[in-house]
Amino acid sequence: MFTGIITDLGIVRSAEHRGDLRLTISCAYDMESVALGASIACSGACLTVVDKGPGWFAVDVSAETLSRTAPGLWQEGANLNLERALRLGDELGGHLVTGHVDGLGTILAAEPQGDSTRLTVAVPRELGAALAPKGSVTLDGVSLTVNEVHDEGEETRFTINLIPHTAQHTTLGQLAPGRQLNVEIDVLARYLQRMIEARGGR
Repeated sequence: MFTGIITDLGIVRSAEHRGDLRLTISCAYDMESVALGASIACSGACLTVVDKGPGWFAVDVSAETLSRTAPGLWQEGANLNLERALRLGDELGGHLVTGHVDGLGTILAAEPQGDSTRLTVAVPRELGAALAPKGSVTLDGVSLTVNEVHDEGEETRFTINLIPHTAQHTTLGQLAPGRQLNVEIDVLARYLQRMIEARGGR
């Protein structure tokens, strides 16, 4: 489990194709405190530490993960939002995040609003059914609050406000229209949606 509060920005140092894609990621974490087999959320995807050293760790990205996450994240030089797994007793500053990507969103607009940036994001309609105004959503691993939600044809459009602190301390400040994002809906909405589907929509 994670909280969606980013604690470091990583850079993909190398990307090597083996059976899976082996990434070596530079970071500022004290890697002596991170065990092999530990989970680190990398731009919203929960990945397992398979090797490590001072200032870096390695993960294997499976074909399944590659097929379900935003393109461009898993290549040399890419910037990643990093979060170590939640420990019992830690402050829950964002919301409960599993690190399992539900789908992809596309940025439609990034517009200044005061000191903040207002992002408009489009997701498939079936994913948008789990979004609600003032609810939580995770974009590239960052916990954010949904402002408005509108269904338009086969897609759902929603807005969030990106405050300067979040823009400066995550990769979201580098976003532009057309960029795709990893989206994770709120875990409670995920279970509620499944319950409704199991009951035949009643």
